[in-house]
Amino acid sequence: MSEPRPSRRPSRSKAQQRAETLEQILDEAEYLFSRSGLYGVTLRDVAQRVGIHTTLIHYYFKDKQALFEAVFERRAGETVGRRMVALEAYEAAAGDRPTVEGALRAFLDTDLDLYIHGGARWMNYGAFGARISNTPEGAALMDKYFDPVVLRLISILKRALPDLPDEDVFWGYHFVTGSLMNTLACTGRIDRLSGGLCRSGDFEAVKQRMARFMAAGFESLLAGD
Repeated sequence: MSEPRPSRRPSRSKAQQRAETLEQILDEAEYLFSRSGLYGVTLRDVAQRVGIHTTLIHYYFKDKQALFEAVFERRAGETVGRRMVALEAYEAAAGDRPTVEGALRAFLDTDLDLYIHGGARWMNYGAFGARISNTPEGAALMDKYFDPVVLRLISILKRALPDLPDEDVFWGYHFVTGSLMNTLACTGRIDRLSGGLCRSGDFEAVKQRMARFMAAGFESLLAGD
């Protein structure tokens, strides 16, 4: 009796192959941009990591700037969308009594969860965002994609601290986002300073502390008046 032939794997359509190639290009570009920024990476570098010819990248992207923006946009929509939903849900639950820590947890913890559970690719995106956030090209993308959710957070913070001057609310957010970007950069500096007691990639530890710490900072500005 002859053995049954192994079943063939279904062949991928051209559309599926193109989609897979596009994802590979974005993944490898994300990795490279997260370490070297826009100007430290060439399309040839990306092509070599993917294992394709540079001309194939031009099939998908007009130039390196277009690839850079596509890398940014791919995950920005998810993190912005999740945080907007979390802030809306928090506002609905808090009603007329929002708190600073509650708003910050909706904003920060929701984002940190993506990096905690998203694996290496999301960690690469975090480092990518941290690297480019203080560059002109990165700041323009931050303005475009993140302003709506940031302004939603700020509106809740103003309601939570109605007596705090708007100037202090915006400075407080400035300090929050600086801390978040430093965390996402994952430089390993806190590892060295603490002798291994803390790890820069331990986002669970960050999640346990950041919102509470930042909330106390906002409230101290009010108390200082």
